[in-house]
Amino acid sequence: MSDRNRAGPDHDAVVRYITETYPAADIVSAMGATFFSLDPDKHWPNFATIVTTDEHDMGTPSQLTDRPDVFRLNIGVSRQTFERLVGDATDIDHAALDRVVPHPVYAQQHWVAILNPSAATFEAVVKPLLREAHDRVAATRARHRTDG
Repeated sequence: MSDRNRAGPDHDAVVRYITETYPAADIVSAMGATFFSLDPDKHWPNFATIVTTDEHDMGTPSQLTDRPDVFRLNIGVSRQTFERLVGDATDIDHAALDRVVPHPVYAQQHWVAILNPSAATFEAVVKPLLREAHDRVAATRARHRTDG
């Protein structure tokens, strides 16, 4: 695959996509990270995050700090989706581009990660994962509002 076919959205394009697709998303940026939630007061829980440094990890599994144009998109998915995508993953390369992997820190909470998704992966894989993550958080918020 040529670099032109592999090239995907950059960090800012991903942020734009999320804010345009989910206008109720609350966005907070701090410490080389962008957090997407639906709660403008607590900013939690997040349905996705984007990080550009390794400071949020144990070690440097994604090797972000030394690669200035590389970002990691993290997405919170259901247990079923996590198992389907990465449940049997072995020899995980957290620094590989355009590959869905278990999150290097939050895999136990069913978060997946992808570094610099290609255009094709963003369309076919990432957009549906973002929809699932957003809808899961929205459903939880709606339940809590009706319970309270």
